[in-house]
Amino acid sequence: MPKDEITLNQLIYKLKVWLAYLLTRWQIVLLCGLVGGALGITYSIISKPIYTASLSFALEDQQATGLSGAMGFASQFGFDIGGTGGGMFAGANLIELFKSRIMVEKTLLQPINIGSKTISYAEMFIESTNWRKQWGENTTLKNLQFPPNADRQKFTRVQDSLLGAIYETVSKNSLNVEQKNKRVDIITVEMKSGNEYFAKYFTEALAQQVSDFYVQTKSKKARLNMDILERQSDSVRRELNGAITGVAIANDNTFALNPALNVRRAPSAHRQVDVQANSAILTELVKQTEMAKITVRKETPLIQVIDTPIFPLKKEKLGKLKGLILGGFLGGFLAILFLLLKRLLV
Repeated sequence: MPKDEITLNQLIYKLKVWLAYLLTRWQIVLLCGLVGGALGITYSIISKPIYTASLSFALEDQQATGLSGAMGFASQFGFDIGGTGGGMFAGANLIELFKSRIMVEKTLLQPINIGSKTISYAEMFIESTNWRKQWGENTTLKNLQFPPNADRQKFTRVQDSLLGAIYETVSKNSLNVEQKNKRVDIITVEMKSGNEYFAKYFTEALAQQVSDFYVQTKSKKARLNMDILERQSDSVRRELNGAITGVAIANDNTFALNPALNVRRAPSAHRQVDVQANSAILTELVKQTEMAKITVRKETPLIQVIDTPIFPLKKEKLGKLKGLILGGFLGGFLAILFLLLKRLLV
C-alpha cells in the first residue's frame, strides 16, 4: 500500500493515541477552561449593553400606483416583472440613500437637546463612545467641536477627517437599512449603539432627513413649474391693476369732454384693451397655476411611518452564564489545540 494512504483501523488507532495523550493532560485543559470561564464572566460584567432602535416606514408614489398593483398581483403567482420604475429612489437606491455620507453627516450635525444644553448628534456620539478619553493628550482632537447646524463648507481638514471617521463607524458597524420582505414596500431602519438615547433619536432624525430630501427631490420639477406660474400670475395681476387704474384716470380726464374730440379718448381705449388682454392672460395663468398645484400634490410621495423606536429599546448583553460557557469552551479548545500542536512539533 502507498505510504500516503491510511486505513480506517490506523486512523482509529491514531485517534485513540491522541485522546490518551489529551487525557494525561486533563489538568491543563481544565485549568484553561476555568480561566476562560472566569474571563467570560468578567467580560459579561464589564461590557456595556448594546441598544437597537428600529423604525419602519412605507412609501406611496402616485406615479407608480397602478403598476405596483399589477406587479403585486403578478407576484402572487410567482412572476417577477422587475421594478416599478420609481426612478433613482426605487428599491435598493433608497436604501443606499440612508447610508449615504451626505445624509448621515447632515443628521450628525443636527441639534439635539440633552438636559439644559443643545449639542449636535456628532458630539453626542463622541461622548457616548468615550473617544475624547481615548485621544488622551492630543489637544487638537480634544478641543475639536461640532456645533449644531454648523456650516459643512467651513470645516477644517481635521474636522472633515473626524466627521468622516464617525460616518464610517456609524454606517458600517451600527446602521442597518433593509427591505425585509421584497413583496412589501416597507423599509426598516435599525441603529445599534451603547447609548440608548442616541440610538433612538438619531434613527428618527435620519429618517426625517431622508424623507425631506426624498420628497423635495421627487416633486422638484413640479414645484419649480408652480413657482414660475405664481410669479407670472403676480406680475400680470400687477399689470392688470395698473391698467384698471389707468382706465379710471383716463375717464376722469375725459369727463364731460366734447364728443367731437375723440382723439382725447384714445388713452382710455388703450387702457381698456390692456385690461381685457391682461384679464384673459391672468385667467389662463390662474387656471394653469391651480393645475400645477394639483400636479405637485400628485407627485409628492407619501411617507408613512409605521413603527418608531419606543423606550425601553431592545437590549443585547452577554449574560454571565453565557459568558461562562463560551469562555470555558474557548479556553479549553485553545488548550487542546496548543497541546496537539506541541505534540506534533516535538
